[in-house]
Amino acid sequence: MLQAIGLTSAPRRDLPPMVDDLTFEARPGQVTALLGATGSGKTTALRLMLELEPGRGVTYFRGRPLHRIAHPGREVGVLLGDVPGHPARTVRGQLRMLCAAAGVSPSRADVMLDVVGISGLRDQRLGSLSLGMDRRVGLAAALLADPCTLLLDQPAAGLSPRERNWLHGLLRGHAALGGAVLFTTDDAKEAARSADRVVSIEAGRLVADQESADFARTRLRPRVAVRTPHAARLADVLGREARAARRTVEIVEESGSRLSVYGSNCAEVGEAAFRHGVLVHQLADETGDSGPPVPRARTAASSDAFPDTSAGTSAGTSAGSTDGPAGAPAAQRRRSGATRPPSPVRRVGGPLRPLRYELRRVFGTATPLLTAALVAVTSVVTALLLARLGATPQNRLLAAWPALLPLPPAALGAGLLGALAFGEEYRYPALAADRGTVPRRLGLLVAKLGVCGVLALLLGALAVIVDGAALALVFDRGPLRPPAQWIAPAGAWAGLLVGCAWAGVLASAVFRSALAGLGAVVSVPVLVVPLVRKALDGPSAYPASGLAGRLRGLSWAQWPPEADRLVLGALRVMAEPVGTALVLSLLVLLCAYGFTGLRGKVRW
Repeated sequence: MLQAIGLTSAPRRDLPPMVDDLTFEARPGQVTALLGATGSGKTTALRLMLELEPGRGVTYFRGRPLHRIAHPGREVGVLLGDVPGHPARTVRGQLRMLCAAAGVSPSRADVMLDVVGISGLRDQRLGSLSLGMDRRVGLAAALLADPCTLLLDQPAAGLSPRERNWLHGLLRGHAALGGAVLFTTDDAKEAARSADRVVSIEAGRLVADQESADFARTRLRPRVAVRTPHAARLADVLGREARAARRTVEIVEESGSRLSVYGSNCAEVGEAAFRHGVLVHQLADETGDSGPPVPRARTAASSDAFPDTSAGTSAGTSAGSTDGPAGAPAAQRRRSGATRPPSPVRRVGGPLRPLRYELRRVFGTATPLLTAALVAVTSVVTALLLARLGATPQNRLLAAWPALLPLPPAALGAGLLGALAFGEEYRYPALAADRGTVPRRLGLLVAKLGVCGVLALLLGALAVIVDGAALALVFDRGPLRPPAQWIAPAGAWAGLLVGCAWAGVLASAVFRSALAGLGAVVSVPVLVVPLVRKALDGPSAYPASGLAGRLRGLSWAQWPPEADRLVLGALRVMAEPVGTALVLSLLVLLCAYGFTGLRGKVRW
């Protein structure tokens, strides 16, 4: 049972709200259509139900608001717009990633592909799908966690008649199992044909809440569609014969050669055309929309009638009541002065299995492999040029890091992968359509930092290995010498790579852009390092020698003396301008991330 009570969107500047005190319900076992013209507030109403827009009112899903449900993805399936996934990701990869987000078995993706009839397209890229196939993938994503309620925004828009019939059959099947289905549409005939109940809105206000049979009786009228090159002459003939027979007939000229005749049938129109020698190209029975009903007065009773806009027919009455689940009509609530607390914009719940979700997100596209290939080629070329020129230390030679560049290629590649961790999701939202982005939850952040850190280390190891192999192949190990100490340089190299990756992750989360995340990585050596170098210039009044021994004394367990070298190496790296700048940048970005993301966290 879905119960929407008093939904009212935030008022716009000098304009009325898109949704104004909207109250209705969608019952289990039924398909409910939310009908309204373009701009009537249908999509805004759905977003208010999902608490994605600020406003007033509340929506209960089986008696609980959305923010009180532990796992909303298992209660509500949503399709708002297109499938929100990277166009290079496969259909199966996208659904398996969403399975990790919903906390269901990965095999559920294959089951839903069979249900929606696209199991043969599991390896197709999302960007290559047609509109009909895209809708099927969206429905599969909405049904992944077997939700009780489906909220679909214009699911049949742009589909062929055959695909529409398939879609409505699927919705009927979900309702037959006891689920509640609510979809929006602007086609009155589609609403009457495919829904059990039709909720009509106009300018964000409830107009009628009717059973589909009553809706068809009051809103849809049979008509005769006529196409003839002598439309004006036939209209005159039909009008004269109707007046002679004292019958009520309405004739509407829709174009230069098309007429719509209300109050008659094909036999009468065809006989009249034959008697007067009028050529007819088309003659067919159709069902036409009589136009939007007149919005009821705000103080009217729930059984008020609204007149039909067509001549010659009796006025229809609204079969539904505007009394909501709260037990009082909207007008009574307004007169009594009762108000509902505003519903803030909530954040979408993070993945229930964040590590699995992040792994599927990273390896769902060829970005990591392409980045590794680019880094390897760039590193080899740079290392060979540096060896050719000479006068480059061996550590910088293996890292392919000339003094003129702010960062080596491996660090830039690690920063790029980190920047895509959040930046790609802001561009291609992963959890639900039109819900903004995957939220900044602590578990998801830890997963992204861990995965990006491991990728950065693998990228650095690949760069060192291919550089060393290329130098040994070309120069017969001439530039390479066995290192006297390798632990400290290796630690510094690993710290640089992981720091760049983490800086990209945090910056892309704070600034909501992958480009901004990569820019933050580059700004560390370009902007922050010179400032740190100026601050560290000059002798220190109090030297910090012997810090490793004092740290050993503070620990509960005594570490071996060999560990002193590791501690001294880490301290020496942090004392360097690049290390200090990177640590400071990470601390600033982490604080900004916590302030902008985690402070407004809502329990999901």
